[in-house]
Amino acid sequence: MAGRKTAVANGAQLVKLCMELAAKLGLQAREQVVVARRIWGARRRIDVVLTDPVTRKTLGIECKFQGVEGTAEEKIPSVIQDIAAWPIPGIVVFAGEGFTENMKSFLISTGKAVEFEDVEPWLRLFFGLELE
Repeated sequence: MAGRKTAVANGAQLVKLCMELAAKLGLQAREQVVVARRIWGARRRIDVVLTDPVTRKTLGIECKFQGVEGTAEEKIPSVIQDIAAWPIPGIVVFAGEGFTENMKSFLISTGKAVEFEDVEPWLRLFFGLELE
């Protein structure tokens, strides 16, 4: 997927595409994994949890889509903070034309976010898989 754009239409499709990529890479994937509670008491769910079946190395993925500009991107910094409370490493995978360039720059600067079109090589490096 590296080097070519994949049109993502909504958040559910982004989750599905992450699951498909996991299968392609030989990783186990689970959706909507419940992990404890957030500070205000709501159940914390991780959109996708990937596990290498050999090494058992695990990664959580929070999928964020924004099709048009709006205030949804204002919630993203709290998502980055929430990932720090997960019991496993995690990243935000984001897609959509609605993210401003400033938000994209912020996300990438955290080291905890990857645009969907760039996620395959990132996952290959993280899990120690062969690079294409």
